[in-house]
Amino acid sequence: MPERLRALFRRTFGESADSVVPLKADGSTRSLYRLNAGRRSVIGAVAPDRRENEAFLAFSRHFRSCELPVPLIYAEDLDAGIYLEEDLGATNLFQLLEARRGPEDFPPEAVAVYEKTVELLARFQIDAGKTLDYSQCYPRASFDRQSMLWDLNYFKYYFLRLAAVPFDEQALEDDFERLTELLLAAPRDFFLYRDFQSRNVMVRDGEPWFIDYQGGRRGALQYDIASLLYDAKADLPTALRDKLLERYLDAAGERAAIDRARFLELFPGFVYIRIMQALGAYGLRGFYERKAHFLQSIPYAVRNIEHLLRTTELPIKVPALMGVFRSLVGSSTLRQYGQASLPLTVRIQSFSFKQGAPIDEKGHGGGFVFDCRGLPNPGREARFADSFGTDADVVEFLEREPPVRHFLDHVFALVDQSVENYQSRNFTDLLVSFGCTGGRHRSVYCAERLARHLRKRYKLTVSVNHLCGDPRPA
Repeated sequence: MPERLRALFRRTFGESADSVVPLKADGSTRSLYRLNAGRRSVIGAVAPDRRENEAFLAFSRHFRSCELPVPLIYAEDLDAGIYLEEDLGATNLFQLLEARRGPEDFPPEAVAVYEKTVELLARFQIDAGKTLDYSQCYPRASFDRQSMLWDLNYFKYYFLRLAAVPFDEQALEDDFERLTELLLAAPRDFFLYRDFQSRNVMVRDGEPWFIDYQGGRRGALQYDIASLLYDAKADLPTALRDKLLERYLDAAGERAAIDRARFLELFPGFVYIRIMQALGAYGLRGFYERKAHFLQSIPYAVRNIEHLLRTTELPIKVPALMGVFRSLVGSSTLRQYGQASLPLTVRIQSFSFKQGAPIDEKGHGGGFVFDCRGLPNPGREARFADSFGTDADVVEFLEREPPVRHFLDHVFALVDQSVENYQSRNFTDLLVSFGCTGGRHRSVYCAERLARHLRKRYKLTVSVNHLCGDPRPA
């Protein structure tokens, strides 16, 4: 095949290639080469699937006609399964991100490219999608019911089965049907890129260029932006995801009538199906084909599921699927593939036992509930009736009491042990709850003290929520 590429290069440019260098393979059946002759450099593709090649070449020409940044096609030989395209350089968005990313901050150069990328996505989907010939799509013209069920069963058989995650097959199939019905409710008259992720965005002179859209088809807007924002190993911070989603919706809203509330209601479902499709790929390539580097993305995908369980709600009930997700989130094994080092969030809350101990429906079930009712109670004194656990008078009262200090010493030791264990195993969520009679003094004080202790001692995220609220006027 390299010799055929050399021949096509010679016929196209009237000169011989000085070198033909194989490029790192991706997860597809294609082989890519960089051909050089003097200052000329092009990419040669060897791809055995003719219909997939026809889709890529047709889409490339259409997107170029729409003035979108995709590679120029120089030449093709469909009978030989080869073509030559523009060389967009050696750096994709994921590589840029990895090279510039520090221990604390997300690189501003990458943020700038992401912002341009989401705006261009809207142009691909809406502007170019209006005039695209969808008869060229392969293997399916639409991300329809059949496509969705293919992805869901891909997840079931190549990930759940191979990772030995238990499930009730019929109950899970029933939930797949419900999820599919929900996703089909989204408007689907747009171009769906299908594999819109950081490795398929090349970066040249600070500008994004797009590749690998040969699996594109007609579909809903939500899928591609979900693919980019929840791209596993890119590991975008939550605040950046939210910012980019807003920027994307603004760009899409300039080009089409978007029901923003409905878009966001359906969005988590598209994130879930994209993550399941990706996990199916990781299972096929990693567990079945023994390509270990694919397994390195699993901890990040599991953490994304955990984040979704904690922060979003689907407008339908899919109990079997949610049970599967909780099993993934609770698996220590899945979190420890590769060299992932995921940040831990400790959620601390105070509550009143009069209202009942809170149930953690959003995490993986781990953590502590500490009963502060055995501590000296400032609530019994009239002078503290209008005070809160963060007020100086309450803090002073409790800090004078040896039983409080003794109690907190034990709390810190127990929580520290779990924090260190969770960090070593890539668990990313720990809930610690403090309860007292009214939920306003002792539990609030203890929650705040633990938060201060953890922030001082560990590198992690701490959130504090007082469920009974601060009774004082804002």
